[in-house]
Amino acid sequence: MGSKNKLRRFKENETFANVVQPSREEVFNDSLKLKGNWRKDFFENDNPLVLELGCGKGEYSVNLAKAFPDKNFLGVDIKGARFWRGAKTALEENLVNVGFLRTQIELVDEIFAENEVDEIWITFPDPQIKYKRTKHRLTNFEFLQKYKKILKADGVVHLKTDSEFMHGYTLGLLHGLGEIVEFANHDVYGSDGSPEAVTSIQTFYEQQYLEKGKKITYTRFKFR
Repeated sequence: MGSKNKLRRFKENETFANVVQPSREEVFNDSLKLKGNWRKDFFENDNPLVLELGCGKGEYSVNLAKAFPDKNFLGVDIKGARFWRGAKTALEENLVNVGFLRTQIELVDEIFAENEVDEIWITFPDPQIKYKRTKHRLTNFEFLQKYKKILKADGVVHLKTDSEFMHGYTLGLLHGLGEIVEFANHDVYGSDGSPEAVTSIQTFYEQQYLEKGKKITYTRFKFR
């Protein structure tokens, strides 16, 4: 994507009512008024709040919003030029239960209050296989503690990935921590039992992975 196109999308995002782009100052000065009030002040209802972390172009968030109109979805990504597409689609289709938040994922526990979130989706994250990159792996111990803090007591995390490494790493960590793994599947399209939200929604990149013969894995877990 050219720099002019990116700038145009950044400018357009600023006009979108379904996009929030807090400054780091707002986040760390505790002046972000939406913290603890996302349902009431952003979605203007009391429906469950669901995050998609690393939402990319926003396809999954948009399609989840269509499938579950009684839930609020918030796609989170630092790359605003990417989720511009999802935000624009949501506005064009008048989807009032989906929005987008431009921020770094490691700040989620600063942006959401304790017990504010009902579910988290992590779809096709970079597995960060190199040892020096493990601090960016979205299911490492530090990230799991952040999710545990903002999730309700019975909150659920969904991990959908084409990386067997990420799937295995996450399961191993969860078992080691004694957390509750409700469902784990190494090949969601090759076996029965996967939730419809996992198999009925496919991102552009997921379709590419499937064309290459890669298996798609899924894990659903809770914290004790």
